[in-house]
Amino acid sequence: MRLLTRWLEDARSKPDTGYVDICDGIRVLAIGIVAWFHIWQQSWLWPGFTLFGVRIDLDPVIRSGYMWVDIMILISGFCHYLPWARLEDGAPDPSALVFYRKRIARILPSYVLAVVVCFLGALGAGIFYRTGAQAAKDLAAHLTFTNVFFYDTYYGTPINAGLWTIAVEMHFYLLFPLIAKAFRRLPGATAAAMIAAALSFRGWAAANRTDVSLLFNQLIAYLDIFALGMLTALLHVKLSHTKRGPASRILCSVLAVGAFLLLLRLGREQSKCPNVDAIRLGQMQRRLAMGICGSLLLLFGANAGLCLRKLLANPVMRFLSGISMQFYIWHQVLAVQIKWLRVIPSAFEDPNFAGDIIWQKQYTLMCVLAALAVSTLLTYGFEHPIARRMLRGANGRRKKAG
Repeated sequence: MRLLTRWLEDARSKPDTGYVDICDGIRVLAIGIVAWFHIWQQSWLWPGFTLFGVRIDLDPVIRSGYMWVDIMILISGFCHYLPWARLEDGAPDPSALVFYRKRIARILPSYVLAVVVCFLGALGAGIFYRTGAQAAKDLAAHLTFTNVFFYDTYYGTPINAGLWTIAVEMHFYLLFPLIAKAFRRLPGATAAAMIAAALSFRGWAAANRTDVSLLFNQLIAYLDIFALGMLTALLHVKLSHTKRGPASRILCSVLAVGAFLLLLRLGREQSKCPNVDAIRLGQMQRRLAMGICGSLLLLFGANAGLCLRKLLANPVMRFLSGISMQFYIWHQVLAVQIKWLRVIPSAFEDPNFAGDIIWQKQYTLMCVLAALAVSTLLTYGFEHPIARRMLRGANGRRKKAG
């Protein structure tokens, strides 16, 4: 009993003052499911396994894996508002310029690298752009984060398709200091306004448009997810000042597992959508529920027993979380190229459709390993050094100006 109590009670059961480690595991889980979905689209490898003679079928989860982008965006709202949520009453608001500087240093170099590499690759292939004007528009739209506003730069582009999420994030970053100020002063009203705006927009799109392809993934359609992430940060800070014993740890563990199971259930329901239009409408209809369940998973997971927390917050998860941005940026590009270049040999012209199980397994493994290798290399050899240099230069200029 004493050992059980020791595992249920976290030795760090004190007011929250730093990094919320549970974000590592949830971020890795969300990005991992999204990546699995993208690789599965190329391999058609059945996503399941047999355990002790019982067939575990993960097909509905992976078939709807794109929905876990919502959880990635939820975590973004949570992490960016967390410093604001920790401010003492009367403390000044954090600097908007410092926020922009950190976001640019963190995101922009890796984003530009991905855009330029994919664009040059598309030019070299010579089969994607019909005219120079089309190529110029595609490049300009991506470099200005406006690619999500045009069909040909969103769906018809040979540039990394997953970059649309970074465009939406950058749109949110632009408004975040203003939203955070309002949220700090009137959290309930601001969250309600953001949720109402998202629900109204998605409701209007579903009711009045037969094609929502350019609407369902815009910033306004995600405002409720960002708001829920910010609310979760505020609640987390308030809960961190309360003492948590074994009973509360058990309860939070159970509730966190329950929230995760609800996320899986939402994915299972989404996987039943019969066509692309139904998929997009289903995403919009289930987005708020995904956000609520994700918030509960994050909130209760951060206050759960040590067993559950160590499952999602450990050195492996922290490492994978650290390279997750590069992994997200490059995994789909690598999967497409590995298949297109026929790196894994097969006797079939289309081994995925032919059900070449050996090829499917080898291909899936190579995609994952290649993405991990490239992500590690770019994170520690490109992303971190450039970000440090940019921030060091900005800090030096600020000191001189001061």
